[in-house]
Amino acid sequence: MKREPVKSSAIASIGYEPASHTLEVEFVSGTVYQYHQVEEMTYRQFIKARSKGQFLDDRIRDEYPFSRVR
Repeated sequence: MKREPVKSSAIASIGYEPASHTLEVEFVSGTVYQYHQVEEMTYRQFIKARSKGQFLDDRIRDEYPFSRVR
């Protein structure tokens, strides 16, 4: 999945696949997670959020099923 770099102290890049509703987050540590069943509107809000880490904690981390990619 193609990810775009973002300005964040915790998150390096974010990608989204609309067909599968999959959000992919790469952390600065190099760890990558995929969050499943994420609405495109949530992805767009995430990209625009002032604090990406806070948005992830508040609106994504415990709300969607996920898997670690690497």
